[in-house]
Amino acid sequence: MIFYYSGTGNTQWAAGLLAKRLGERLLFIPDELKGDMHYTLASGEMVGFCFPVHGWQPPHIVRKFIGSMQLHTADGLPLDSHYTYTLVTCGDSVGRTTSILRKLLAGKGLDLRGHYDIVMPESYVCLPFMYTDTPQRERQKKEQAAKDMEHIIGSIRQQAVCPEPRHPGALPGIYSYVIGAYFNKFMITDKPFRVDEDRCIGCGRCAGACSTGNISMEKGHTPQFMHSGACTCCLSCYHHCPVHAINYGRITRKRGQYYFGRSGEPDSGSTPAAPEKKN
Repeated sequence: MIFYYSGTGNTQWAAGLLAKRLGERLLFIPDELKGDMHYTLASGEMVGFCFPVHGWQPPHIVRKFIGSMQLHTADGLPLDSHYTYTLVTCGDSVGRTTSILRKLLAGKGLDLRGHYDIVMPESYVCLPFMYTDTPQRERQKKEQAAKDMEHIIGSIRQQAVCPEPRHPGALPGIYSYVIGAYFNKFMITDKPFRVDEDRCIGCGRCAGACSTGNISMEKGHTPQFMHSGACTCCLSCYHHCPVHAINYGRITRKRGQYYFGRSGEPDSGSTPAAPEKKN
């Protein structure tokens, strides 16, 4: 059983590949939050959590799901007898993301034994020093990620103990517990998003790309952000806009755009795990 969240598609690709190769059930967290969130693990079934790093921490939508989910075992064994792992994606480093996740899962009776991470093309561009990768760097990251996934799949299949992520970065504690804490408390909001009405063509791709349903799109009108608190600031709406009509304040107006599979390129023979609205 694999629970995943993805904004611009990097994690969707990784989680889809894991599910395909390991024969696991793949469950999209935003969809699961709409249900009763009670799950029963079959005998020997593994539990995986896949998501992108947001400000060197787990996204708040993932935290919300873990806090609400209820897991049970069909064989009567304790939950910590089932191999539990995480695969997180990042543009550069993960900080202490998996350490934070370990504590969250421990509260649910799960023992996080596999900590895996892969570097993928950068998609967060809402800070002055953050930009999308060059096409060459994007290609290099994808090629390396495909190689890394082969090792990760083999390790998970063997239920290996992998206590630390590969890319914690410099000063991981500072980034996760200081910078990341500020980021996740004050910068995860849809309030700065703006729609350039002169550019917008009313295609609705932004609403379709929003995994949390936070954008309303009425025929003949520009998209409206709902300010419901559901926004994860994943920027999928910004990156999917074909005319660059959506921006986060003034910062992204001259920044690049990225989402996985935008050129339709096949990556490692994988197929999308979900329709575009879950990218």
